[in-house]
Amino acid sequence: GGFIPLMKNLAEELGKDKFDALLKKAASKAAAQQAKQQAAKQGKNDLAAFMAPLKSKDPLWQHLLTFEFVEDTEKAVEIKVTECLWAKTFRDRGAADIGYAAICHGDFAAAPAFNPKMKMTRTKTLMQGHDCCNHRWTMAA
Repeated sequence: GGFIPLMKNLAEELGKDKFDALLKKAASKAAAQQAKQQAAKQGKNDLAAFMAPLKSKDPLWQHLLTFEFVEDTEKAVEIKVTECLWAKTFRDRGAADIGYAAICHGDFAAAPAFNPKMKMTRTKTLMQGHDCCNHRWTMAA
């Protein structure tokens, strides 16, 4: 309801480029903090622990995303997301740029915050109009 109009107004006040940079920075910081808390709560920071919420039957993930595991090993996990409620919501309201900055961009900061040896790569997002999101997490040796 009010989040997207609020963000659009802030973008107008600050200027698009400044707003985008600030939102990405804030989203990355929040994602990193959440990842650190998740690792501390679980007492582990390996790839399996990082993936545990996605693999659980948590209703949040069940309703937000439709995805499949493309690869699932000790050193690499890749998922293909074909439906995302966040992407649909932001895109339907002409705010995909805000959605990407607020929701998607922080994913890159979460992985190394959870474990400094972890890296996430992604070249496509539904939010940006691609046919899927292709998240891939890897652990350095």
